[in-house]
Amino acid sequence: MLIGHVGADPQVKYLDQGVCVAQVRLATTERGYTLQNGTQVPERTEWHNCIFWRKQAEVVEKYVHKGDRLYVEGKIQSRDWTDRQGISRKAIDIVVDNMEMLSAKSAEPAAQPAPQPVQPTAPAATKPEENGGEYPF
Repeated sequence: MLIGHVGADPQVKYLDQGVCVAQVRLATTERGYTLQNGTQVPERTEWHNCIFWRKQAEVVEKYVHKGDRLYVEGKIQSRDWTDRQGISRKAIDIVVDNMEMLSAKSAEPAAQPAPQPVQPTAPAATKPEENGGEYPF
């Protein structure tokens, strides 16, 4: 479970058979504090690569933007691959099962329904292992 701010607009792709996948960089920040002995512990920000599939990805494409605050639940998934230059790479992703948008709603026309929390979807049709260990981004 993570609560954080979106660092950039989502990257969205449509795979074969219209399957939508979205990638969002989510920043979580642990506030700085002072220990009893006076030692200052600085603020610390971590960046998380969140992957959304199917209906969730379509919701992300439509409603999520840079700076928005999100709550996500998902599974940690690591992947290893060799890039085109022959360098071994490793990434750790959050494959999102559930998401809730926490940012205040922007001024939208009344005709558009407000986004609702998105429930878990079925496992992805295309797995990173089938794509050389990489998501399509």
